[in-house]
Amino acid sequence: MTPRFDELIHAPTRLSLVSLLAATDWADFKFLRDSLGMSDSALSKQLTTLEEAGYVEIRKSFVAKRPRTSVKLSDRGHDAFAGHVAALQEIVARAGLAVLPDQVS
Repeated sequence: MTPRFDELIHAPTRLSLVSLLAATDWADFKFLRDSLGMSDSALSKQLTTLEEAGYVEIRKSFVAKRPRTSVKLSDRGHDAFAGHVAALQEIVARAGLAVLPDQVS
């Protein structure tokens, strides 16, 4: 994996969203909304942006006649996130700081 800073992922809301998705397989819209403290419309907008970039897959279904939206980080999204995290780690390391607070340089 090549470290690559990703402007699309770096926006704080999308970074939080992508990092949450990276730790799951499929996540329900409601779980994402509640975990991130976002409104439905704000989350929808961020998901659309990520979907247009090919970073997420969105699946819509019905459960007991109620619509359910699930989201998954795509392979491209996983690669972009891993590259972004690696780039951030390089930036921090160049400053002579540890990546994690308990790793004292």
